[in-house]
Amino acid sequence: MEDTKAQFEKVIAQCRELFENKLKDYNPSWRIMRPESVTDQLLIKANRIRSLEIKGAGMIDEGIKSEFMAIVNYGVIGLIQLESGFAGTPDITPEKALSLYDKHMTATKELMYAKNHDYDEAWRRMKVSSYTDLILMKLYRVKQIESRGGKTIVSEGVDANYMDMINYALFGLIKLEFGEEQTNES
Repeated sequence: MEDTKAQFEKVIAQCRELFENKLKDYNPSWRIMRPESVTDQLLIKANRIRSLEIKGAGMIDEGIKSEFMAIVNYGVIGLIQLESGFAGTPDITPEKALSLYDKHMTATKELMYAKNHDYDEAWRRMKVSSYTDLILMKLYRVKQIESRGGKTIVSEGVDANYMDMINYALFGLIKLEFGEEQTNES
């Protein structure tokens, strides 16, 4: 589990650094996005990963790793938007955005550690393409929940699905980063 924690921290730090640099470029312009728009952005990223996995190559100079990083960061944005609501204009500072990022990433990471304990690191025996499929399935679940105004009968809500997507993307990043699976990017 110690290796897992170190690996998680490394890929999370990479995602956070990208998030921070994008804040420097754009400020928190994403604050205007409604949660449904965040879900659609996640769907675009997951579909692209699946397309790259199936086709084996892409025409844009961004690979699977950058798309998994985007899923992590848009997932956190989704959690922020669910908690704070969307705004008419960017209404928080980059520093506040990073603070919210850290808060939601910590909660997501703690969920992963708890599930990882119970499931005994089953994710390590999975293929990266399975994470992609699971993310897509979660996205279609979220879209269904959103179409019902966020209401569920017995299922987890949008926030739990976003957290799971973040964690699946982090699993993919760990496998890509630490070479635990050959991929088309390797």
